[in-house]
Amino acid sequence: MTGFWVSVVTEDWMFRMVTPPKGQYLGVPLNAAARRVADAWDPAKDEAAGEQCKSYGAAAVMRVPGKLHITWENDTTMKIETEAGTQTRLFHFGSDAAGSEAQKLAQSSAASWQGYSIAEWEQAAVGRGEARNGDLKVVTTRLRPGYLRKNGVPYSENAIVTEWYDLHRDPSGTWLVVSTEVKDPQYLSVPFITSTHYKKLPDSAPWKPEACSSR
Repeated sequence: MTGFWVSVVTEDWMFRMVTPPKGQYLGVPLNAAARRVADAWDPAKDEAAGEQCKSYGAAAVMRVPGKLHITWENDTTMKIETEAGTQTRLFHFGSDAAGSEAQKLAQSSAASWQGYSIAEWEQAAVGRGEARNGDLKVVTTRLRPGYLRKNGVPYSENAIVTEWYDLHRDPSGTWLVVSTEVKDPQYLSVPFITSTHYKKLPDSAPWKPEACSSR
């Protein structure tokens, strides 16, 4: 997974490539409280409050078009840097990554845009003599309230983001598929599920981080 990747937008173009108009939340299972929040969206207020990054939190940033740079910060921490919003995600691995100690760390950490992410490899079942494959599962909590879409579609501090990172190769290159499930009892009637595609780039790919924007 290490290296540079670029998002390939093949779905939800009108929600990802441009900022949708206020009140356009088609496809997101919002409850009544969430619709009231979305209908009151005001990007100028977000700017005045210094919250331009509300649509770049862990529940949404992988859907924002741009490049990723994936590296290992150390033996047990994977780092994902995004061009969009200049965000940094840290995925924490370890023998007890899904156990009580990691949960205690998550609960004690301060809420942030990228939250606290616990990661583990999930080994796929294969036939005899075949190579074992591992797909990455990441669970993120301790999030600051943010937006699922740039036009104010909300998720709360209670949101739990579960992601699966799957590598695929074909004649056109190497692909990374990120499947995301957002559960939020405060604002979502059912989980919000998306699938986002990235294509691997050469290490010489240009890298142009961009600051968060509320518009």
